[in-house]
Amino acid sequence: MSDHALDQQQRAAVVAEAMTWRGTPYHHHARIKGAGVDCAQLLCAVFEACALVPPIDPGFYPTDWHLHRSEQMFSAWLQRFATQVQRPPEPGDVVLWQFGRTFSHGSICAGGGLFIHSYIGRGVILSRDTEEPLDGRCPQRWSFWP
Repeated sequence: MSDHALDQQQRAAVVAEAMTWRGTPYHHHARIKGAGVDCAQLLCAVFEACALVPPIDPGFYPTDWHLHRSEQMFSAWLQRFATQVQRPPEPGDVVLWQFGRTFSHGSICAGGGLFIHSYIGRGVILSRDTEEPLDGRCPQRWSFWP
């Protein structure tokens, strides 16, 4: 299998795994499919399940860290495993969205302008980048593939 074919297979697996989380309620710092997950834990769970990262413990993070601090915690976690890219996101890529002072909301690109993410009060949903709550937010793009 070529590297490109393997990359596409892995990307498809990431999107498929993320979709199995749809409908899981939002719960800060939780990571139990069907019971509760936040946007950071969703990324950890999906990429771990697809064997692209080892088990990740992001440690404690308050619900409002993005409102009172300028530290880019989410980006710091991602740079251990992925590379920030300037191109449009491809399926399986991670897109962080700026909420408050930092890039603090994580999503997985499903393709076609759709993103899978866990949002307060809505749980794991599929959203377009042109509609609320992502519309107008500054994106930061990350990829596990070259």
